[in-house]
Amino acid sequence: MTDFTFETTPRLVCADGSAARLAHYAHELGVRHALVVTDRGLMASGVLHDALASFAVAGVALTVFDGVEADPPESSVLAAVAMAREAAVDGVIGLGGGSSLDTAKLVALLARTPQPLADSYGIERATGPRWPLIQVPTTAGTGSEVTPIAIVTTPSSEKKGVVARVLYPDLALLDATLTTGLPARVTAMTGIDAMVHAIEAYTSRHKKNVMSDSLAVRALSLLSDSLPRALHDGRDLAARRAMLQGAMLAGMAFANAPVAAVHALAYPIGGHFHVPHGLSNALVLMPVLHFNLPVADALYAELATALRRDGRVVCASATGEAFVNAMQEQVAALGIERTLREVGVQATDIEMLAVDAMKVQRLLVNNPRDVTLDDVRALYRAAL
Repeated sequence: MTDFTFETTPRLVCADGSAARLAHYAHELGVRHALVVTDRGLMASGVLHDALASFAVAGVALTVFDGVEADPPESSVLAAVAMAREAAVDGVIGLGGGSSLDTAKLVALLARTPQPLADSYGIERATGPRWPLIQVPTTAGTGSEVTPIAIVTTPSSEKKGVVARVLYPDLALLDATLTTGLPARVTAMTGIDAMVHAIEAYTSRHKKNVMSDSLAVRALSLLSDSLPRALHDGRDLAARRAMLQGAMLAGMAFANAPVAAVHALAYPIGGHFHVPHGLSNALVLMPVLHFNLPVADALYAELATALRRDGRVVCASATGEAFVNAMQEQVAALGIERTLREVGVQATDIEMLAVDAMKVQRLLVNNPRDVTLDDVRALYRAAL
């Protein structure tokens, strides 16, 4: 762990109620006509009312695309790009969960610098410039507001990533009041997603560094302590704030020290069975942790001291096994599905999933233990 580089979103605003000044922040970036990228559920919920009302007050023109779909398919992304071009917007705002934020990144890019979406997949293949971009998360999970990554589902149900520095937004706006109405199920799935980001960043074989380590540990402490409280009382603003900040820190960590096998195995589950990303991660997390334990024991032991509950350290002993056991308890307490069978995966699907997972080499190479096709098959069988 010697030389390293670290990058993140250049400006962060973390303040309760700050979404009500969203148009002000857009105006500061020179935006005169903004496209808000969100989903129909959020629009109908009323959660976005104050944020959207701010545009009329600030005199910034507003167009809303509310057609974001979970695990955004290419068609949804391209529809948003078409709307942005037709409306002649000069700024883009992602407002919602990870799918909205990822879609907004690509809209800001492709509406300004047209290039085939298929040519953008991979690392640093996307070109710029892009329109000014603000990201406002309404869930505490993906950390997309501080990452240069956008994940898209192709027509063949394969999840592909656009990874490029140009996708870092200009501003991330974290307003915990936007998250207090999240259902417990969504809170659980997004929360475990953020915890996986922290764990995989800390144990990443490549680009792990002192900055990403520090962020991952702090993220894991915040998330492990606040997730049970947010599940118990969704209106607990302190818990919601801690989750949002923990997800952001985990996002910063894995944007610089990339995730690994858990995500690689989760992507095909989401792509083929339309399982939410956080749930897909949760379903394969424990098999991967057990698989990695022989080579990641020391790193997991260090993470054991980061886990908190009611402000106190969870693990009585700082060992890798204690960490894995504690995570098993945390996942079990989420109240979500525990096995692949519960989301419709059968034994006959394992080969298809395994073959697709092995295509995600950009993530598998980061795993602390080498992963073969036979290993992936075994991991899926263990998750059944």
